[in-house]
Amino acid sequence: MATKQVKVPAGGEKITIKGGRLQVPDEPIIPFVEGDGTGRDIWRASVRVFDAAVEKAYGGKRKVHWMEVYAGEKSFKMFNAWLPDETVEAFKEFLVGIKGPLTTPIGGGIRSLNVALRKLLDLYVCQRPVRYYNGVPSPVKHPEYVDMVIFRENTEDIYTGIEFANGTEDNVKFKKLFKDAFPKEYAKMRFPETAGIGIKPVSVEGTERLVRAALQWSLENKRKSVNFVHKGNIMKFTEGAFKDWGYALAKREFRGQIVTERETWILGNKEAKPGLTVEENARMIDPGFEMMSPDQQNDIQCEVEEALKLWDTHGDGKWKKMLLIKDSIADVSLQFTLIRPRDYDVIATLNLNGDYLSDALAAQVGGIGIAPGANINYVTGHAIFEATHGTAPKYADLDKVNPGSVILSGEMMFRYLGWNEAADLIVKGMEGAVAAKTVTYDFARLMEGATEVKCSEFGDAIIKHME
Repeated sequence: MATKQVKVPAGGEKITIKGGRLQVPDEPIIPFVEGDGTGRDIWRASVRVFDAAVEKAYGGKRKVHWMEVYAGEKSFKMFNAWLPDETVEAFKEFLVGIKGPLTTPIGGGIRSLNVALRKLLDLYVCQRPVRYYNGVPSPVKHPEYVDMVIFRENTEDIYTGIEFANGTEDNVKFKKLFKDAFPKEYAKMRFPETAGIGIKPVSVEGTERLVRAALQWSLENKRKSVNFVHKGNIMKFTEGAFKDWGYALAKREFRGQIVTERETWILGNKEAKPGLTVEENARMIDPGFEMMSPDQQNDIQCEVEEALKLWDTHGDGKWKKMLLIKDSIADVSLQFTLIRPRDYDVIATLNLNGDYLSDALAAQVGGIGIAPGANINYVTGHAIFEATHGTAPKYADLDKVNPGSVILSGEMMFRYLGWNEAADLIVKGMEGAVAAKTVTYDFARLMEGATEVKCSEFGDAIIKHME
């Protein structure tokens, strides 16, 4: 890589990918963006935790060579560019990187640096694990029940940014085309003359690669279920299609390893009553069977017949050991992840739903300040692990804020690299520091008997509790 701004470490090697598997050397070069605002303090604390975990886990046999790349305010001040080409090229060439929070430029240009990186590298999965660390302040009675991983589609939905602002020439032009081509649809707008317009694309390809990644990850990590969260009851051809395409892919590519929720009902009914007829089974899985039209009843009976064809591979309780595939409406999911969190394990969902869900769930387990995240392309191997919170400029350089989001994003990164021993030490250190109530101000003000420490000191406490 020819560079003017980025200094490639003399030691270390590139991470590569072969046959769909990462090839991670013992001394990988990993690019990082320290981040804006509080990012500077957070990165200094986090990198010490990362290096300590690697040293303790591998006794000097492995080492990360950190390579700083630039984005955000620091980059703009140094190079008059919010996101230099060299930064993008570094993430492309070295595959795996990590970053702190970045400022979104004001006054045009890039709408969001984070979104720009995701699009430029086609990082189609936003992966957000949400789990509870004992002792962390929480507004819910049983935060310990929360252990979920969200797979949020990262490249489609309204985040494509296809919008036409009210009052602009483009808005007028688009609405004229829309009215001329689709007058019935145009008439559905209540106030068309002043309406801003946004377009929500959801594709087969975008859906399938997101769902495939969620299913593969769930099987490899021995999770119990994948839930497709959608608003398909209203948006039938986007969110509803996401659900349908997700089920179709699961059955086509993972048939021997998965079972749908409705299939469990059908198979369970036969196991409980072996002599059950197809019609009787259909009535049991759909209590409204009597009120259906003959065609609808026939569809349900065909569904039962298809499920019963799985008897040899899934029957007699064999389905109970398989990955369960189910779905739920987005607004119901936001409620049930709060009051029935044990019903949710891995969630696969579209971009906007995933944005809502990941932050709502983070609030149950201590807030976005310790919520990790990653943006990944599971085909090319490219991945950027990142803080999920903002830059909090009023706390910049005060050595005050919680570095947990970046630290736990690093824990995710080490697992992605296959360095599970280092990842386990980070978790152990985090759990130990929180349990000892040695925490930053955000937790200390909510914990009785806590010792408030600085950002850097929280990093020290995590390292101490790795022992």
